[in-house]
Amino acid sequence: MTNTPSRSRATLTDISSRAWEHPADRGALVALRKLKGFDTVLKALSGLFNERAVRLVFLGSAIRVDERQFATLHRLLGEVAQTLDVDGLPELYVASNPFPNAITIGMNKPFIVVNSGMVDLLDDDEMRFVLGHELGHAISGHAVYQTLLQRMIQLSGLLNSVPVGGLGARAIMAALYEWSRKAELSADRAGLLATQDPATAFRVHMQLASGGHLEDLDTTSFFAQGQEYEDAGDLRDSVLKLMLVEARSHPFAVVRAAELRRWVDSGDYTRYLTGDYPRRSDDDAAGVSEAAKQAAASYSETFKNSQDAVGKLVHDFAGLLGSAKLWFDDAFRRAE
Repeated sequence: MTNTPSRSRATLTDISSRAWEHPADRGALVALRKLKGFDTVLKALSGLFNERAVRLVFLGSAIRVDERQFATLHRLLGEVAQTLDVDGLPELYVASNPFPNAITIGMNKPFIVVNSGMVDLLDDDEMRFVLGHELGHAISGHAVYQTLLQRMIQLSGLLNSVPVGGLGARAIMAALYEWSRKAELSADRAGLLATQDPATAFRVHMQLASGGHLEDLDTTSFFAQGQEYEDAGDLRDSVLKLMLVEARSHPFAVVRAAELRRWVDSGDYTRYLTGDYPRRSDDDAAGVSEAAKQAAASYSETFKNSQDAVGKLVHDFAGLLGSAKLWFDDAFRRAE
């Protein structure tokens, strides 16, 4: 990790996690909670998961960040928390692992783990984005479901051996994977609000996709590559893309960068920096039904704008169903 000159950032006082949560993230959680048997599985796996034991593993095998150990990381986490107006810092650990990654885990008291490979790869501003991303996970409550997903992955062999229970478990895992991918998009937005520099955020995705070598990369080409992936070809490519991400907890790096740029282009990011954002003090008034509506609108817009065959097919089919519903509603009104 290399030092970069510090600059001033707007403090987003009383900002709610709703400001960065992708509509499909909130909608997926709504759907997940309604999934039959989910509460039962959640309670059972919560009992199996010993959070104290997991924390002790990192306490005994990794480095806990503080004012004297990885002092720069400690400072950056404090700055990120100040920018996002967060009281109380989660514990932060650096684990010896060359693969660049970071994760927020824990159900009752989430903590952040950053691999040494990530520390070696990124400069201060880029690390600020990563820490803002992970803090966004913690504030949004993602760590509970991420922990559940990781636990279910570990138990997947056992659960699949149970004929009926295995089917339910696989359905829940599929829902968790879908939610996890959307949660990453939310956390990317939190990271951008923390660093307040889109170029830095995009650079992180370029670094993660390439393993470094930033001097050999070009932003325009990178986004063109992402557009080519999203527009890729015929029905076979569309089905292949669905299969490729089915069991992935994270979207591909080029897709994440494209999604984040779309959010910047939407105007929300700039509007939030001026102080016009959802407030924590209003969270109690935010309805679940509204989150579900926003999620449905988000998926609809995604399919509407999709250039690939499956996207077009789903959008056209959804339009057909909508037209049919309007026809039936009108027919029933005339019959009354």
